[in-house]
Amino acid sequence: MTIRRTIFWLHLIAGIIAGLSIAVMCFTGVTLAFEKQLVTWSERDARQIEPPMGSAARLPVEELLARVRAVKPDAKPGSLTISSNPRSAVAVSLGRDATVFVDPYAGAVRRPASTRMHDFLHVMEDWHRFLALTGDHRPTGKLINGICNLAFFVLAATGLYLWIPRRWSWRSIRGVVWFQRGLEGKPRDFNWHNVIGLWSAPVLIVLTLTAVPISFRWGNALVYRLVGEEPPARQGPPGTGSPAVELPAPTTGAQPLSRDAQFAAVRAAFPDWEQITLRLSVPGSGVPGARITTSASAQRTDAVALAAEPATFVVKTPPTWPRTATTTVTLNPFTGDVIRREAFSDQSAGRQLRSWTRFLHTGEALGWAGQLAAGAASLGGCFLVYTGLALSWRRFFGKRGAKTPATAS
Repeated sequence: MTIRRTIFWLHLIAGIIAGLSIAVMCFTGVTLAFEKQLVTWSERDARQIEPPMGSAARLPVEELLARVRAVKPDAKPGSLTISSNPRSAVAVSLGRDATVFVDPYAGAVRRPASTRMHDFLHVMEDWHRFLALTGDHRPTGKLINGICNLAFFVLAATGLYLWIPRRWSWRSIRGVVWFQRGLEGKPRDFNWHNVIGLWSAPVLIVLTLTAVPISFRWGNALVYRLVGEEPPARQGPPGTGSPAVELPAPTTGAQPLSRDAQFAAVRAAFPDWEQITLRLSVPGSGVPGARITTSASAQRTDAVALAAEPATFVVKTPPTWPRTATTTVTLNPFTGDVIRREAFSDQSAGRQLRSWTRFLHTGEALGWAGQLAAGAASLGGCFLVYTGLALSWRRFFGKRGAKTPATAS
């Protein structure tokens, strides 16, 4: 058996075994390509406000948080985000999957009239990552999709190899580089499979490789080891793992600055800011950036000093590369001075690479063009599964007709 024929059978068997899971991941991948934009659009009634005429003052940040706690007494706000767009409401995160919006002028706590889009995309994400399995079965679903994702990588890589014609001529490649009219049945499926595979495979290879660190712990560790770093002890979102911050001892009787004064200090440091997020999570809770230590001189009985912690902000500025890059700023809560400023370029090579893999998988690292490419390739993957299974069915169960050209799978 020749190498080409061996690769063909590997391609065919992998497609048959993993086809259904790949179809699920591709279909859900199409719907999730522009997830954030779709949710933002569907919730525009809550996210957008009408600024008052004149020079109306915004309510203090603490007042906005108090309004949220009044509406949701049991809520524990994790972050508060303001935008440079005057029509954007203030977003207060109440957990992994819950956010409320507050009118910064009127103080009204707003929820979208409908969360159908959000709920639908949440279901799509569950299918994409866990095959919609719940509870103790979620790891099983994640493992199945992870293994099938590896099979998808094999399919994309071997498919490109099988596409290469034995002889380079227009006659040998014209039926596999673009769609041909008037074809039906097997010739049509063959044409579609090769054409869509040719143009989708490079993107699909990127999508499948970048999914490996998400699916497997060893994949996440491999990202760091590729650049000579030890993986972080606790697997978490990309961009985490910063060292603890030492807070200089405040002067006797010093009082922490208000949240608004802290925001003002950040805005002054980043005149071109687009979005600023204040992390409100309790230090030590495992939230990135919350690990704090104080200098020995600060270990005193001043109640204010003991209660205050460095304030952590995440700032989005244009233009950034990758498009999802942000800068984390830690402020001295008593003076407003910047204790630490960490841009994407300041992170270790391992953290940068891990962030690239995370957001290349969704296309967000390259902006809307990357998301469009990821969505189009995922849609192409749906057709590849259909045409591939159809060709396999005809090979094993259909009537034998004219032989398929040997230049493709």
